[in-house]
Amino acid sequence: MNKKKIPFQVIDWNLTSKTEHKGEKGQAFWQTHQLPGLRIRVVEYSAGYLADHWCKKGHIVHCLKGDFTSELQDGRTFHLQKGMTYVVSDDLSSHRSTTDHGVTLLIIDGDFLNTYS
Repeated sequence: MNKKKIPFQVIDWNLTSKTEHKGEKGQAFWQTHQLPGLRIRVVEYSAGYLADHWCKKGHIVHCLKGDFTSELQDGRTFHLQKGMTYVVSDDLSSHRSTTDHGVTLLIIDGDFLNTYS
């Protein structure tokens, strides 16, 4: 059971700085709001982006703008576009993202997705 208490708050993404993260190809720009046991990000992938690693972390990923492909390490691929969401728990499906034209995502992850909690 989650015992972390997060009071009501508003996140103004216009005031949240961006950090750059290089992919195998292209760049990702993260705006991050960190809370106890919870990370909320708006992430933009540049056109031609390919992640530089297979991620084992669980996420809720909602596509705000554009489209992308989430590739699972087992070879399956899922194409998501504006208005679509995927959900995965920690350590269940190693995945990485790629986009031809660029995409903006809302990504939420945290302790609640840990399969060992």
